[in-house]
Amino acid sequence: MLNRNRFILHLKKFVFRECAPNLIYTIRWLVLAGIIGILVGTASAIFLLSLDWATRYREANQYLILLLPLGGFIIGWIYHRFGSSVVKGNNQLLEEFYNPLKIIPLRMAPLVLFGTVATHFFGGSAGREGTAVQMGGAIADQFTKWFSLSHADRKTLLTVGVAAGFAAVFGTPLAGAVFALEWLLVGRLRYESILPAFLAAAISDYTCADLWAVPHTHYSIPFVPGISLTRLLWLIPAGICFGLAGRLFAVFTHYCSSFFSSTISYPPFRPVIGGMLIAVAVLLMGDTKYIGLGIPTIVDAFSENLPWYDFLIKTAKTAITLGSGFKGGEVTPLFYVGATLGNALADIIPLPMALLAGMGFVGVFSGATNTPLTCTFMGIELFGASSGLYMGLACVLAYLFSGHSGIYGSQLIGSPKHSSLLKKKGKRIR
Repeated sequence: MLNRNRFILHLKKFVFRECAPNLIYTIRWLVLAGIIGILVGTASAIFLLSLDWATRYREANQYLILLLPLGGFIIGWIYHRFGSSVVKGNNQLLEEFYNPLKIIPLRMAPLVLFGTVATHFFGGSAGREGTAVQMGGAIADQFTKWFSLSHADRKTLLTVGVAAGFAAVFGTPLAGAVFALEWLLVGRLRYESILPAFLAAAISDYTCADLWAVPHTHYSIPFVPGISLTRLLWLIPAGICFGLAGRLFAVFTHYCSSFFSSTISYPPFRPVIGGMLIAVAVLLMGDTKYIGLGIPTIVDAFSENLPWYDFLIKTAKTAITLGSGFKGGEVTPLFYVGATLGNALADIIPLPMALLAGMGFVGVFSGATNTPLTCTFMGIELFGASSGLYMGLACVLAYLFSGHSGIYGSQLIGSPKHSSLLKKKGKRIR
């Protein structure tokens, strides 16, 4: 009888103290993440369709590159006049997460959408991740004031928005969810937001890809060799190269931003000068492969021999574009840098070209954003589970050898990359 009473008491405690609160939590965040996922997935679909139109129109009318300085002035002036409160972009999301001060203005979403599409329309070299993440964060944060949520819930909302934006724009819900949990603090995962992040990522990706039927680029690694000691040893120099390339991209982008800010006091003039530099470079080279997203070159990197310097030119043009004040993300250019670097390394590293391009694709991204788990999941989602071990090792090595640097200047170090760097904890990424 005593054991029976104990069992009943234990069962009641389990049901009312754990199961019931967890069920309420799940239902609550299913509703919130569902609404945000649908909204962000729809916004991402509009963005991707607009970006595709801008890219196709620019490629069909290449004279538009001559108007890049004018486009830069328009973008710079609009942000100077109406977007001073959201000009920090992704870093603003990070700063609001660390130190909540005020709700992110909803205007961030339309401004960054317009700025990115205009950047691509006129011929800048930029990506799309930053746009989707900023739209997701701005849309999600509105729920804070609508429902008077706590600071803890607001942090979860921002995580949900980032997960939804990332997942929809790349078609990688697992990577999108993990990115939102991993990018906030280097070396730490925020497990308290894991369920809302995964729900939002799945719903947003479904909304964009299935409900709105927006396609994503598919990449192929036709052959993945089995792992061996020799191949494992060859992975090490490849991963180091990817990490150093990620560090170069981040450092040079920060340098360009600092240079333009310190030398040109009136913000709308900065993208004018940056646009002139990009336009002149395109005219002198007679090639548009280094502007825009560069998806065709990324696809070619998996099957064709490309010039070894492609990754350097893309790094320079993207750094000048974004550093001077044009809008867009860094991640797709990082894919370009990584895939073309992997393609070049195939001449000296005895691994399949497509495999090295895929490893570089996610490895450089890992080094520049300090998100090795995200990039591992992305590699598996994009290239298949058979390449998972190669992707994971490349991402971890790149993460380690990129040092405490990254494209997100406001990112904080939650846990150093190894024990000898313990004093780095709590500092900002450089």
